Amino acid sequence: MRNTAKITTAVLAAGALTLGLSACGSDKDSSSSSDYSGPLVVAASPVPHAEILNFIEKNLAKKAGLDLEVKEFQDYIVPNTATEDGSVDANYFQNQPYLDDFNKKRGTHIVPVVTVHLEPLGLYSHKVKSADALKSGATVAVPNDAVNEARALKLLASNGLITLKDGAGSEATPQDIAKNPKNLKFKEVEAAQTPRSLDDVDAAVINGNYAISSGLKPAEDAFVLESATNNPYGNFLAVKKGNENDPRVKKLAKLLTSPEVKKFIEDKYAGSVIPSFK
Repeated sequence: MRNTAKITTAVLAAGALTLGLSACGSDKDSSSSSDYSGPLVVAASPVPHAEILNFIEKNLAKKAGLDLEVKEFQDYIVPNTATEDGSVDANYFQNQPYLDDFNKKRGTHIVPVVTVHLEPLGLYSHKVKSADALKSGATVAVPNDAVNEARALKLLASNGLITLKDGAGSEATPQDIAKNPKNLKFKEVEAAQTPRSLDDVDAAVINGNYAISSGLKPAEDAFVLESATNNPYGNFLAVKKGNENDPRVKKLAKLLTSPEVKKFIEDKYAGSVIPSFK
């Protein structure tokens, strides 16, 4: 039976509270109390992460002796907080710069296990046919979380639309723009809402998973698209520190980087999602 479930933040919070009351502060990840029985519960964004995990659950997990349960989340926060508090065993949705920022700001202890794929960030529009066609004063929507906003600005800078100040790094904001020849204006919105913003702005920089889930084809529809070469934004399987040796996690890591999964990604996403392993 396909162990896939969608879960709301409210339900998760209630579950976490129940867990906290019953466990009296005893963490699941403690080396003395680790319980690796039962299904491996993984939090994932619906596209492409949950789709990849569901492919594994349906086609590969049973043979590998893995009981896999997938829980889908629409946001970029709860998968990490749920992994931290033990409501789920692992997550699959994020990249290293985002995780570094999240751990620093929220005091969590999430660590990567294995990098699986890259979702190229792209610039899209419903109103113009190319980036060059953006008029002076055009409004561009960008993700409002620190890492993805910086990533969006770097994409625009690498394609000549803006110039960033020297030293602008993984937390760059519009205040770090040195030159803006088109006088572009920036609208900061939640990453998940960037596709919906296309009718309200002149263009939007959209994360690959949200582009795909909204019906866009990054390899075809994006005016400009991130290169996969030396790209630090590969998405990975992650766990709370101390759970890297969970045998279920090791089985999933091996399956996520298998030839079968590589072929699935290449066939299904046609360049819109790129395997990060050989």
